[in-house]
Amino acid sequence: MSISIDPDVCIGAGQCALTAPGVFTQDDDGFSQVLPGKEDGGGDPLVREAARACPVGAITVSEKGS
Repeated sequence: MSISIDPDVCIGAGQCALTAPGVFTQDDDGFSQVLPGKEDGGGDPLVREAARACPVGAITVSEKGS
């Protein structure tokens, strides 16, 4: 799995960090980031739900090789 956040789309709603805090955080400006070492989702079952929770669709979760 591969996770990416489009910084041009992210509005800093924080739904991803609330849904999957073991994978997502917010930077000093309030925008979402993937935690270091969790770029592959870290096996967290809530990663896809966190992506769906993003109100602006800034998060993309894809299978590796896709």
